[in-house]
Amino acid sequence: MRLVICLYEQAIEDLRRAVIAQESGAIEDRTRQINHAFKVIAQLQGSLDMVRGGEVAKNLAKFYAMVRVGLTQAQHEQSARLIEVQIDQLVTVHEAWLEVERATTQSEPAPPRVSFSDALASTNHGSGGWDA
Repeated sequence: MRLVICLYEQAIEDLRRAVIAQESGAIEDRTRQINHAFKVIAQLQGSLDMVRGGEVAKNLAKFYAMVRVGLTQAQHEQSARLIEVQIDQLVTVHEAWLEVERATTQSEPAPPRVSFSDALASTNHGSGGWDA
């Protein structure tokens, strides 16, 4: 789940850079950023398990296809506004993934708490008597 979240963050960052490049007239940079976002989205789509993922995987596949179409249109029209629309959509789904991650980690038992001094004590074994 963390990898999926990171990929969303990368695609969003790529597209934010593409908007900046578009607004500054750096067309090659805009194209490079959008192309990288396409690769990230392809990675997300390629990781879908259409058998076990059921309806969620199908919906995400449609979502990724829709984003790709929107980015193609933004690239063709050289439109920062259309890139921003795709960013907004990715941000919305990214927030949903963050919520799933929070819910998942809250339902898992918390790891035992170890104090800083306990952690240091456990790492000092075999250190030749070195003491912080």
